[in-house]
Amino acid sequence: MAAPAMGTTRAAHNDVSQKRKRGPGALATAYLVIYNVIMTAGWLVIAVGLVRAYLAKGSYHGLYYSIEKPLKFFQTGALLEILHCAVGIVPSSVVLTGFQVMSRVFLTWAVTHSVREVQNEDSVLLFVVAWTITEIIRYSFYTFSLLNHLPYLIKWARYTLFIVLYPMGVTGELLTIYAALPYVQKTGLYSVTLPNKYNFSFDYHTFLILTMVSYIPLFPQLYFHMMRQRKKVLGHVEEYSKVE
Repeated sequence: MAAPAMGTTRAAHNDVSQKRKRGPGALATAYLVIYNVIMTAGWLVIAVGLVRAYLAKGSYHGLYYSIEKPLKFFQTGALLEILHCAVGIVPSSVVLTGFQVMSRVFLTWAVTHSVREVQNEDSVLLFVVAWTITEIIRYSFYTFSLLNHLPYLIKWARYTLFIVLYPMGVTGELLTIYAALPYVQKTGLYSVTLPNKYNFSFDYHTFLILTMVSYIPLFPQLYFHMMRQRKKVLGHVEEYSKVE
């Protein structure tokens, strides 16, 4: 009697595997295409806003204010990606996606928005430019992949430009958090001190320092993961080109 049970379990497992290989259904695919098109357009708006503000001012200082609202809107809109993973219409890790999205949302709202003194820092522009280029490429990649018509240039950009953009963005993020530390310590922003009725304390200044320290183990892991993905996706093409 054990054999049929094993066969049933294996068949069920195969059905799940086949569903994953088939990807999302037609309705989910249509939704994801619309979502990714909107997000691509949103980040293009941010890119255009940066360029127009730079041409108008003749300086890169203070460009954040020209794209502040769309940046907050579309970066917050990325929270839906966590939901997409959770409900299974996107076959990505909920934990990894959640970490990547929440770290950017945190920097957007809990640091840059909350500590207005850092908004003129060059480091803010550094991560905003890195995010903007990265997201235009990423959402374009997802859109064309869902349509089964992915141009090689977009695939190449997706798995190549991160080599520069990722360290650039991380550098901007770390410098921005570092610049916020004195203001957070001075004002006690988001900190909770004792005594209070909940008998709970929280030091936001220390939390930001720990956040910066967490980049040390996490950044290399994510960066080299992308390097391995690049070799996997583009490696055979580059080797073929060398043979030619």
